[in-house]
Amino acid sequence: MIPHKENSYELSARKVAERLGIQLVDLKGANCCGLNLGPIDYLTSVVLAARDLSLAEETGCDLVTLCNGCFGHLTKVRGELLRNQELRESVNTILNEVHREFKGRCEVRHFVQVLLRDVGVSKIREMVTRSMKGLRVAPYYGCHIVKPSDEIGFENPEETTLLDSLVKATGVKCVVFIGKNACCGAPIVGVDEKLSLKIARDKLIHIKKADAEAVVTICPFCHLQLDLNQLAVEEEFSETYQIPVLHYTQLLGLALGFAPDELGLSENRVPIDHVLSILHLSG
Repeated sequence: MIPHKENSYELSARKVAERLGIQLVDLKGANCCGLNLGPIDYLTSVVLAARDLSLAEETGCDLVTLCNGCFGHLTKVRGELLRNQELRESVNTILNEVHREFKGRCEVRHFVQVLLRDVGVSKIREMVTRSMKGLRVAPYYGCHIVKPSDEIGFENPEETTLLDSLVKATGVKCVVFIGKNACCGAPIVGVDEKLSLKIARDKLIHIKKADAEAVVTICPFCHLQLDLNQLAVEEEFSETYQIPVLHYTQLLGLALGFAPDELGLSENRVPIDHVLSILHLSG
């Protein structure tokens, strides 16, 4: 989904990874993680995830995702397959038909985990070359990177601070807003679009009340909901927000000295002119 709908996320992630010394190895032949199939055909969703995990195992690297949904589903499936021998055998029987096998030899990690644990907040702070002073942002995690906490084990979903630390490392100020740990509404857009937009509207209202000049996300679906669908919210409720929504990698890329066009900022649906003016940059 990211290369097709959120290309700027991948583009900016590759830029900052290279600058920070992170070597990314493309997973050739990867398929959809299977998350969306779960409610319809759970075994198929597990098999799809297991196939991706088996491909990653052959590289000798951990499997790193940019998508919270992929991270959550792959982490959950890996844990289930390691605990449940009967399920593992059933899945491997299916995978054997395409000459694959899940062995459980690689970890699943979100890109922000790599930034936190392998690079570290201190190094990121040291590598910042552009002043980000004056910019107030609202960090937004999304659901799947922290929930369900007993399976993900990333951090306490009710007291999220890790993304805040990464955001603060760029030199911007974080603002606290109501609903920071609540869903953005994106998962139900295909079932009840009006309710989905209402949830997004509530989020945007609280962010605006917190006096944030931008939202920073780490989930492509949250980004689509608050950026692209912000326009739909404005039309549905006859309101105007104009709150720019940046991928964290775009924010970090700006702090590391990259030009806006190198980070795909022109692809963001809500104009980012105000953010760039605060940073004394041009698009």
